[in-house]
Amino acid sequence: MEKEHSSETNTVSSPTAEKKEGDTPDMQKKVLEKEDSTDKLDDQKEDQEMENSTGKNMVNSPVPEMEERGTRDFQKDDQEGEDSSDKSVLNSTTAEKLKGDKLDDQKEDQEKSPREMQSSNISDEAPKIVNEKRLDDLNGNMGESRELGPGNEERRNKILEELLDEEEEEPVFDGTEVPGMEANRSGSTRSLDLDTETQGYAWPEKAVAITNFVREKSVIAVSSVLRRLSGKSDDGQNVAEDEDKDHNIQSSVKEVSDSPRESEAQVVSQKPIERSGWNPLSFIRTENKADKREEMADKSAPLIAMKGRIILYTRLGCQDCKEARLFLYRKRLRYIEINIDVYPSRKLELEKIAGSSAVPRVFFNEVLIGGVSELKGLDESGKLNEKIEYVITEGPSFEAPLQPLSGEDDVSSSGAIDELAVIVRKMKESIVVKDRFYKLRRFTNCFLGSEAVDFLSEDQYLEREEAIEFGRKLASKLFFHHVLDENLFEDGNHLYRFLDHDPLVSQCQNISRGIIEVKPKSIIEISSRLRFLSYAIFEAYTSEDGMHVDYRSIHGSEEFARYLRIVEELQRVELQDMPREEKLAFFINLYNMMAIHGILVWGHPAGALERRKLLGDFKYVIGGCTYSLSAIQNGILRGNQRPPYNLIKPFGMKDKRFKVALPYPEPLIHFALVCGNRSGPALRCYSPGNIDKELTEAACNFLRCGGLIVDLNVKIVAVSMIFKWFSVDFGKNDVEVLKHAANYLESADSEALLELLATSQLKVIYQPYDWGLNY
Repeated sequence: MEKEHSSETNTVSSPTAEKKEGDTPDMQKKVLEKEDSTDKLDDQKEDQEMENSTGKNMVNSPVPEMEERGTRDFQKDDQEGEDSSDKSVLNSTTAEKLKGDKLDDQKEDQEKSPREMQSSNISDEAPKIVNEKRLDDLNGNMGESRELGPGNEERRNKILEELLDEEEEEPVFDGTEVPGMEANRSGSTRSLDLDTETQGYAWPEKAVAITNFVREKSVIAVSSVLRRLSGKSDDGQNVAEDEDKDHNIQSSVKEVSDSPRESEAQVVSQKPIERSGWNPLSFIRTENKADKREEMADKSAPLIAMKGRIILYTRLGCQDCKEARLFLYRKRLRYIEINIDVYPSRKLELEKIAGSSAVPRVFFNEVLIGGVSELKGLDESGKLNEKIEYVITEGPSFEAPLQPLSGEDDVSSSGAIDELAVIVRKMKESIVVKDRFYKLRRFTNCFLGSEAVDFLSEDQYLEREEAIEFGRKLASKLFFHHVLDENLFEDGNHLYRFLDHDPLVSQCQNISRGIIEVKPKSIIEISSRLRFLSYAIFEAYTSEDGMHVDYRSIHGSEEFARYLRIVEELQRVELQDMPREEKLAFFINLYNMMAIHGILVWGHPAGALERRKLLGDFKYVIGGCTYSLSAIQNGILRGNQRPPYNLIKPFGMKDKRFKVALPYPEPLIHFALVCGNRSGPALRCYSPGNIDKELTEAACNFLRCGGLIVDLNVKIVAVSMIFKWFSVDFGKNDVEVLKHAANYLESADSEALLELLATSQLKVIYQPYDWGLNY
């Protein structure tokens, strides 16, 4: 009996059990007297302690052992102890089942991964010519056969059906969508089965356990989203960038965790670390995948460190210059490019030191190497290594060409002084600018119209009526505006706000210097300089096909610094009188450069929420109004059409930007706008003189290089998700959309596609969209 009682005490170490067996008769009498004097609250507290103690000792024991002990040990106890043990058995069983379901879900996910990998290759392995091409090429990474014979139609149909069943994980988020549309995470739907002995009466406890589990998961999910949006970890610090460090953190979490539920909760809490936080100065970071490591290893190979300086003279549209860039890149040599079209003064310098303005010309410090032929000749003879060693060990002398200086040959800050801007700057320093209440609302950084009239009357020696007219002139030049846009400018208690004091405008990325004192230039001139600079940047820092961008080199280039100075001139330009061709070219080029700017500043979005922030919150102020990437695409270029997964249009009828929007959608702009994704179109510059021809070429290039794939044998066509998201721009249904797309295919492929459409036997599927960074 003593041994049995000892085992019971080890199993359930409750205070009540110890008191019953170890006390003397006198002590028991005192205890009874004490119990008579206590109230019901003490009894409840004691019962609760016994339940907690029982649960702690039973939670880690296997289910069969727990049932045996529950049958053997609790027969001598009271009914409350029996209920407590039943609850602990239920909690343990629920935890065991939850853990088993999680392992089953992971196994199912592993079984699904080959299918998902198979369907994801539709954009990577797409052939350039679509006539009678097999969609079997999409299985390249799975080790499948490239050629399927006539007898394998069953296999081909199975592959296409799998592609058809694929669902897009993350819909388009363009700044106005509801966050709830983020990709749904599928989980196990199997019920938690309990043992037959506990199944009859344990359903209420089971429901409570499931409810607690769901509540715990919900708290973790909400906290993860908040941390992801703020870029902070659990301790409030910035999220770590190093993936190895993230892996170590997750490993330590698994080792420290005591219970399966605690371990699962802590691992989940660390998941946002994997895809958040990004430092543009260190590296352009995306999700690492095992099948991309070899490709990334070549791109991320370090450049040779050297004390000297390599200067490459180039000009726009030069094929030899492209070969020279590629040669130096393959040699892992860091070079500084000087485009003599961008820097006209350097053309005279080149003629002086090289005797000719012919390009390309390569200098290792002060030593002239020559062009592409000279570089290849030195490489073949083995003498190039001596030149490389020289530039590695020796610094540049005073005779060596200098790298481009900040602001060199830049006309952005030049021009006549704007007298109105000088007056407005003086007015900002003189009148009272503070927070004020107007129509039961609080407005920040405002001034009264009467105060502005007083200043203008005194400063410009004007009568009050003349001062009001002068104030209206300043407002028309976009120096300030009414807080509610009720009028242009009036005397009295109306509230007005300077442009750079507006809370929305102040967050724009092109207004860092405040009011510019140089007279605003015409939008045609600014568009021309922007187009010229974009052409130079795309040619120097993108691949020849326009599908890959060297963001790291762009970030530190003088060309990008000049671009930032150009877009500051857009604050007070006039856009209403722009012709259609000028408007198309300007906003397409601005969109593409603006997307690059956003990626360099905020990083490439890792998910739908980050993508929504980039497309909707990264803004420029243009003509006194704020424009996001979504506003440019859907509001201006699509003729104020609803974005995907939205119910409202970007601009209202009273919105000033509505007057700038194109009168009707331009469907071909979807093959020209690039927001940094791998499944997007090629990056190129567009000019107003040939905008329609260039957009047609962009559409042909996109659709013929994988954007539309036709299998004539099984009568299935796989098209880009762009046609699904923006189908309203191409037609009313799938047939009209495909007829529109057929105009940009090869003639033979177009005829075959139209013939299939006429038979009404064609099945349409959509290719998975790769949101990875196009670096």
